[in-house]
Amino acid sequence: MRFPLDSGYLEYQRSGSGIPLLFIHGYPLSRKIWQAQLSGLVDIAAMLAVDLRGHGASYPFDGPYWMDLLAKDCYRLVIEQKVDLPLVVCGLSMGGYITFALYRNHPEIFKGMILTSTRAAPDSPEGKVNREAGIKNVREQGVPVIVNGMLPKVVSTKTSTSNTALVSTIQQIMLETSVNGVIGALHGMRDRPDSTPLLAKITCPVLIVHGADDQLIPVAEAELMSRLIPYAQLVVIPDSGHLPNMEQPQFFNQAVRDYLDGLS
Repeated sequence: MRFPLDSGYLEYQRSGSGIPLLFIHGYPLSRKIWQAQLSGLVDIAAMLAVDLRGHGASYPFDGPYWMDLLAKDCYRLVIEQKVDLPLVVCGLSMGGYITFALYRNHPEIFKGMILTSTRAAPDSPEGKVNREAGIKNVREQGVPVIVNGMLPKVVSTKTSTSNTALVSTIQQIMLETSVNGVIGALHGMRDRPDSTPLLAKITCPVLIVHGADDQLIPVAEAELMSRLIPYAQLVVIPDSGHLPNMEQPQFFNQAVRDYLDGLS
């Protein structure tokens, strides 16, 4: 479905009934990463999954895509689509950064929060340099150069060797991201604020899910968040990397199901 936004649009998908649940994907991905959840949690959650600006089938807006801007897009979508509030927000990687921004601006809409494969800290100086290199590379060589560099790091070793069909699916999803989407997101992530001071102020129950073999964000980042957020539980999923919801969907869905059962 298409949601008109400014001079373009966002694509989104709704599924299921129950506790309202918004899925926010990471970079450079799309709502397609949530298919196992959109089909596997239909009995417990009224789900909405969105393609962020420039990602998936959404319009390739010019950037930068500040995290507050992407959070505002999500808020407008939720309000204008009359999603029941409060809701649970599940953000993966960059989607986690957006979730923090959404909480900073609209804590009243949160019934709960699921932080997947993400961190509260901002980019390190080295990380900022890498973002700049990514911007330069995609301008000169296109999206495939980003995908080829990221793909081996996105999944666990087990996934890469035993589930090549999934790796191909992830590759295709990433290749659907526009040049504007990649550049806009890289700018926004590079300059995002430190969300660490926010953690102690989060008053809703939080589920933190992390892949045991995440090469992009160490498990230590998830452990730190679980210590600093007052009402947090941490689930580390074995044999999964940066995309545990796709690599180990049964484990991921069960963790979400158990969490949602605790909210109802």
